[in-house]
Amino acid sequence: MVTATDNERQLSHAPASITIVDGEQLRRRPVNDLADALKDTVGVSLENVGQGRRGISIRGMSGEHTLMLVDGQRISSSASAIAHSDLELGWVPAEAIERVEVVRGPMSSLYGSEALGGVVNVITRDATDHWAGSLSSYALANDHGLGGNQYKNGFYIGGPIVPGQLGLTAWGEFRQRSMLHDATDTALSALDRQRALTGHLGLSWTPDSRQRIDLTADAVNEKQAGVHGGSRGVPYRSENEIQRRRYAFSHTGDWNWGTSRVRLYRSTLDRQIWRSDGDDASGPNRFVDTVLDTQASFRVGPIHRLTVGGQVRRETLEDPNVNRKGKQSQNHYALFVQDEMALGKHWELVLGSRVDRHEDFGWEISPRAYLLFHPTERLTLKAGVGRGFKAPTLKQLSPEFESWAAMGGRGVIRGNPELQPETNRSFELGAAYETQSWSASATFFHNDVRNLIDTVRQPACFVPGRVCLAYENVARVRLQGVELTGGVDLSPRWRLDANYTYLDARDRVSGGPMPDRSRHRANATLAWKPLASLSTRVQLEYIGAQQRADEAGKRPGYTLLHWYLDYALNRNLSVQVGVENLSDKRLANDDLALYSRADEGRRYFVGLKAQF
Repeated sequence: MVTATDNERQLSHAPASITIVDGEQLRRRPVNDLADALKDTVGVSLENVGQGRRGISIRGMSGEHTLMLVDGQRISSSASAIAHSDLELGWVPAEAIERVEVVRGPMSSLYGSEALGGVVNVITRDATDHWAGSLSSYALANDHGLGGNQYKNGFYIGGPIVPGQLGLTAWGEFRQRSMLHDATDTALSALDRQRALTGHLGLSWTPDSRQRIDLTADAVNEKQAGVHGGSRGVPYRSENEIQRRRYAFSHTGDWNWGTSRVRLYRSTLDRQIWRSDGDDASGPNRFVDTVLDTQASFRVGPIHRLTVGGQVRRETLEDPNVNRKGKQSQNHYALFVQDEMALGKHWELVLGSRVDRHEDFGWEISPRAYLLFHPTERLTLKAGVGRGFKAPTLKQLSPEFESWAAMGGRGVIRGNPELQPETNRSFELGAAYETQSWSASATFFHNDVRNLIDTVRQPACFVPGRVCLAYENVARVRLQGVELTGGVDLSPRWRLDANYTYLDARDRVSGGPMPDRSRHRANATLAWKPLASLSTRVQLEYIGAQQRADEAGKRPGYTLLHWYLDYALNRNLSVQVGVENLSDKRLANDDLALYSRADEGRRYFVGLKAQF
């Protein structure tokens, strides 16, 4: 893994709480985006961000507090520009994923803003010395005739153009989901129709044994459409057309004194929106994020490995509501240092800190310390403390920003240039034990989150009949709990893996529990491989009761059960079948007042994969 220190390390020596999700496992089941890929990961939950879309929440933090990376390069949250957006979850198709590294806990000491809850780093498949590729296709059909069916086709290819010098990677994907109709009113959509086309081209040049240069270009074109209930009780149709682009250049060097890296990359997001009722739309939008970063890593004596680096980032938003000009920009500057110390045979200590300079609110310092103790080769004890932060968005900081879409069109939200960053002070203590046939781990975590930004109702409003709100630093939250994981080979053909998360989430202003957060979550997978060419598994997903945000009691807990089967027809071709949600829990699609997000119910999966 690389995410915890930005240097390669064995997982057992990672100075953080990390889960690695294997890309090959993802290609064996239906995965529409990263939310599907990580939903059964310990410490991770999927939060509702509105209009059926999801965010990745780590240890009860908001999805906007999880920083997304692709090969270590930041993908800024699209929600900073577009309400109810989860577009950062769909940059890389499962066909192109080597692995996903999930770091639970603040990582602002390396990655800066937005990493106060954790980091999700998608590592893509790399070109090898021999040509290799794969094709996959699947269909997912629902049981109730209300739509929501999915179709997906993808490919990956990579190999040498000039052996030993120039490599090529390319991938593409087409995915489509039909609109899922609301069971109580089939004229409305519980989940929007979605159609996305993704493409990637990358070149890797190694002019000599010490240097590597990478050039990549990614493009995603996506359309979303749905029918929603309007503020006046009249349904309206909305359509979104989104274009995302990403370009990156990087140079890495492996020298006598150490290693170096320089990267320059840019991501753009353009959205056009249309509403059939003619009400104000929150677009068109254009969001541009440009980053230049550099770092060097080298050893100082037999104990220390130092990594130093810096980053310059500029983000620009074009939005009709952000200010009178319809355009706002801000610059970020950062320096960081990290020291990985080997304290004898059994002890390791990692110290790091990053200093960020924001042109509006000034300096932010994000220190981190992590201690590892290996009393035996199989047992690892860990303890860490850290601080993370999230800078206010361009809209939140703009004194001229106004949104007239709040509270179903009844409210007006204004920006606040006096906002301060949201912060998290975190502590964790853990132990892990691993043998050839079984493994187990336990981690206690505590997050003290302050200055959370929320919309606060103002005593008077400048528009008669409306409610005026403003962004303010008001909320304080304590999030603490325990994460347990375990796996065991029951026999040469049977294996059981499970995880459990206990979360105590409390609002320290009101003293009450935080809404929309389950106290108990658990996942388990029982796998059986009767033949070399045949394997099957049953997955259980339990989500405990949640306090509702409207203070109308609790949402009851529920259990989802999934079954999958893989059969290799030959060394190059395999087929996958399965049934998701065997017990047919439909959640919000049967009772919108009870659950926050619709589930399609029982659905049938069939897929085909070819590789060469």
